[in-house]
Amino acid sequence: MSDPKKKTPQRASSESEHPSHTAHPALSFLGRSLAWLLGLAVAGATAVLILVGLGLAMAYPNLPDIQGLTDYRPKLPLRVLSAEGTLLGEFGEERRNYLPVQEIPKVMKDAVLAIEDARFYQHGGVDYLGVIRAGLANVSDSRSQGASTITMQVARNFYLSSEKTFVRKIYEILLALKIENALPKDKILEIYMNQIFLGHRAYGFAAASEVYFGKQLKDISIAEAAMLAGLPKAPSAYNPISNPRRATVRQRHIIDRMLENGFISEEQHLEAKAQKLRYRPQMSENTTHAEYVAELARQMIFTQYGEDTYSRGLNVYLTVRADEQMSAYRALRRGIMDYERRQVYRGPEAFVDLPADPADLDARVAEALSDHPANDELLPAVVLSAEPKKVVAALQNGDSIEITGEGLKPATSGLSDKGNPKTRIRRGAVIRVLQTGGNKPFWTITQLPEVEGAFVSLDPRNGNVRAMVGGFDYAKNKFNHVTQAWRQPGSAFKPFIYSAALEKGFTPSTVVNDAPLFFDASTTGSQPWEPKNYDGTFDGPMPLRKALAKSKNMVSIRVLQSTGVHFAQDWVGRFGFEAEKHPAYLTMALGAGSVTPMLMAQGYAVFANGGHLFTPRLIAKLTDDKGRLLYEAPELSAEDTPQVIEPRNAFLMSQLLQEVTRSGTAARAQSTLKRPDLYGKTGTTNDSMDAWFAGYQREVVAVVWIGYDQPRKLGSRETGGGLSLPVWIEYMSYALRNVPVAEYAAPEGVVQLNGEWYYDEYAGNEGVRSLNNEASLPKEASPEEKKSILDLFKR
Repeated sequence: MSDPKKKTPQRASSESEHPSHTAHPALSFLGRSLAWLLGLAVAGATAVLILVGLGLAMAYPNLPDIQGLTDYRPKLPLRVLSAEGTLLGEFGEERRNYLPVQEIPKVMKDAVLAIEDARFYQHGGVDYLGVIRAGLANVSDSRSQGASTITMQVARNFYLSSEKTFVRKIYEILLALKIENALPKDKILEIYMNQIFLGHRAYGFAAASEVYFGKQLKDISIAEAAMLAGLPKAPSAYNPISNPRRATVRQRHIIDRMLENGFISEEQHLEAKAQKLRYRPQMSENTTHAEYVAELARQMIFTQYGEDTYSRGLNVYLTVRADEQMSAYRALRRGIMDYERRQVYRGPEAFVDLPADPADLDARVAEALSDHPANDELLPAVVLSAEPKKVVAALQNGDSIEITGEGLKPATSGLSDKGNPKTRIRRGAVIRVLQTGGNKPFWTITQLPEVEGAFVSLDPRNGNVRAMVGGFDYAKNKFNHVTQAWRQPGSAFKPFIYSAALEKGFTPSTVVNDAPLFFDASTTGSQPWEPKNYDGTFDGPMPLRKALAKSKNMVSIRVLQSTGVHFAQDWVGRFGFEAEKHPAYLTMALGAGSVTPMLMAQGYAVFANGGHLFTPRLIAKLTDDKGRLLYEAPELSAEDTPQVIEPRNAFLMSQLLQEVTRSGTAARAQSTLKRPDLYGKTGTTNDSMDAWFAGYQREVVAVVWIGYDQPRKLGSRETGGGLSLPVWIEYMSYALRNVPVAEYAAPEGVVQLNGEWYYDEYAGNEGVRSLNNEASLPKEASPEEKKSILDLFKR
């Protein structure tokens, strides 16, 4: 038997060596539980991975076909360009100027990579390090961070919605892997940088550079590239025009990222942050103001290509030169605004209630003026205070201006205490202001004009359009008055009647009587007619040269009657005018028919080029998005076009029209421009409803028209010489600035006697020496008949 005393120590020793077996049973249970949970987690994770794998395996074959990327054909707008390549207009839902990756400047690529995907060239479509980093940031920060690579963004922009769901993210990853497998890195980056939306209808960085900075992408700086690179995240939120503070914060962050990634040096980093950016003025759609001519080109291209016009990247080059186009635009607007200053002030555009608290004033002014956008140089303003000798107003940009002295004269009636309350300028009135004065600028009150105008110039040697302005403001009125406005030309049509008379034996020295005329209803076929000269006086017998220079209506009527209305009607058809628009009546002598400014330019070009009729040409060439030539207009010369009148007829007419600009109704032309090689004719229709000037030099023909869309009087003292001629002179001063004086040489078939030119066969006693057809004219009207006279034309 064993001794019990010896067994007790052994048991104690055993308990002391393994205390956990009996002393901590809870810890043992916790360990087994943790092991069980870990095993369960591993099993769950394995199951999830298996399920995800199965899901990916099933989803991958169902991914969209990415042929649209491998054969990428972006929607490229129709681009309308001037002869020298200046952009005049774009048409299409998306503004885009596609650039191969090799032509995208390195600074632009670096800025995009720095902020969007610095490891773009290291990962295979999904940046797993970026995913982990974004995940950690999202756990530790309330602001979410994305982990989309450029490839994933391409996948999303082309094939997926913008909703933030787990399923969409899975598809985004799978598509990114598929894209990376199909395309090289440079091609993916090229697609991204040309496809991404960057605000203001601009797609791609090349288009955005033009939209925001008005320059080509190759010319941008580091600071500008960083500003553009901040747009993809949210084009509206980071728009530097509407949100400058927020956009600048993001731009500076991108500049820092460019330094961190070694894309720029410390010196470049400091320079970029210090650069002050200048944006395209007012984000204008068309800073060259060629809206009318661009729209006409669009219509012409659309007839050929239909809806493809707006997506296949066509580039249409016009014959128009951007500098001359701008000169024409400014000249016409200045002429119309000069006329507007002579009109009665029609009152403010609106009235708004202004808060008494100055702190709320700026916001209220901005809100009020948002409904009255600027019309180029005509700016809207809200009146803050108004007195007879001073008006203080606030502009859209927040600046406050003072208007005094000469600047108040156009609105004198609106500042009078006795004026109409509806047209009174007072606090809260929305008015238009214009800065004038040249070297000493000052603000003046003005108003948006109701009158319209048109300007067109051609090269008479080939028919190329050099400039075209179809109205005062395209945004307000898209009707192109150059090509669509059929108006009476008045006395500007007389040269075509005189041209017909030359073929009937008339000469510049033929004497015709400027005496009163009267036609009864039986002669006119409608109402009695007693035409008058513009000034209401009659100067008696005078040579044709003087009669045209002074625009004598009685002489023109007698000439047409002698020539024959049917002959004259056929003759004006030689210049491109439609016979049915010019009925065979004596009123044709005073421009009673209908013409457009473009037709007038085409007609005057016949005189300018020695007798050839050119169809006006606008499109010079057409290329595709790769620059491949699709069409090029042939080079035309006089030999390629019909000779519609003899060179000697054109020469004699130029001699007569030169007298108009030397001593006649357009004498201001030669006296202002200081050159004799100017030819033209003023035109003012009955009651001054239309004001014209049509004229030319050997290299350029230009026509100006001013009038109301719904014909009404311009004013009793408004004439073509006072309204339209100054516009013509301003344009010609620019167009002819480097053109030497060149008068016409006499062609065969003419001879000069006593300082006057004649056809050879009419140099002696042949031809019409004087017009004596008074016996065939009706007798003077009785007082009763005169009461019903319709005085159709004054000049």
